[in-house]
Formats: sequence, C-alpha cells, structure tokens
Amino acid sequence: MFIEPSIGRSKSSGGKGQIEVICGSMFSGKTEELIRRLNRAKIARQKVEIFKPAVDKRYSDSDVVSHDETMIRSTPVDFAGDILLLSGDCDVIGIDEVQFFDEEIITVVQKLSRQGKRIILAGLDMDFEGRPFEPMPSLMAIAEFVTKVHAICMKCGDLAAFSFRLSDSKMKVMLGEKEAYEARCRKCFFEERRDVT
Repeated sequence: MFIEPSIGRSKSSGGKGQIEVICGSMFSGKTEELIRRLNRAKIARQKVEIFKPAVDKRYSDSDVVSHDETMIRSTPVDFAGDILLLSGDCDVIGIDEVQFFDEEIITVVQKLSRQGKRIILAGLDMDFEGRPFEPMPSLMAIAEFVTKVHAICMKCGDLAAFSFRLSDSKMKVMLGEKEAYEARCRKCFFEERRDVT
C-alpha cells in the first residue's frame, strides 16, 4: 500500500509539486487506489479536484466510479487543457483513465506540478495488444512515484498485468467492462494472442 511521504504541509511553506502514477491492467484496482489517496488528502484538509475524460461514461456521466462501485465526485473534461482552467487553487488533483487523453496531458501535468500541486494519475499502462499505452509510459517516466497494481487472471487465478479483449475489434480505444475484457497473466494472455510479438 502506498503511504504518502508528506501528505500534510503548512500553508506558509507552499507545495513542492509531485506526480504520482497508478497503473495496471483492467480490474486491478487503479481507480480504487486513486479514490483512496484522494480521500486521504481530503482528511488532511487539502483542497482536492478530480477529473476524468468526458468520453468515459461507463458507470456515471460525472463521477469517477471503480468496478466495485466505489465513487467520488469528479469533473468530466473533453481536453487535457481544460484541467488547467478548472483546477483553481486546489492542492491535489486526481485524474482517472489518463490513457484516454492525448499527449497534451503530459504538458498539463508538468505545469500543474510546477505550480506546487500534487497530481495523482490512474490509467492503463498497456493496451489490449499488450503494448505500452501512451501517454502513460511518458507520465510514468516523469513521476516521482509509480505504483503498479495487479488484477487476478480470469483463466488461472495468478496475478494479472494484461487486459485481454474478448472481441475481435482492433480499435485502439474501446470502452468496456467485464463483458468486453478480462484480466490475464502473461502466459494466459499470450496463449490466445499469438499475433502479438
């Protein structure tokens, strides 16, 4: 479990800025961990803002909701640049499903962290083909802290790091839940994905 190195701070010292990335496959608990950290920041009396891509309406049009239905109020945005306009004077910014944003999110996150804000990002690190899912790898590279969480393989019960798509669709982005994806370990993922090198 991630323990914040310095969750509290005096208002006079100002924030130093920090980027944290929570990554993993589908059903690994990324959003649950994001919500947990944001709730801890609220307990520490920090001003918190949460954002998600407007395209993600799987569980709610506006709230960030985990697969186990844990939820937190959020603001849906169409573009990463909207986060700069809407973050105001908050101390902590949470962003869910970061893989759905374009490369502009990297610039946005860097600007916000230079303003002294703590940024907590959650998203898939690999796509359905088992390849790095930009912009997550770039965000992981510039983060102070990276937490990789794991699901349980739906085939063998081992730890899973891959998101296996159940359909033949080749679209890079395809929103779905348990009807469209399964968490898989490396062995079970590649046994059925022989076309991936």
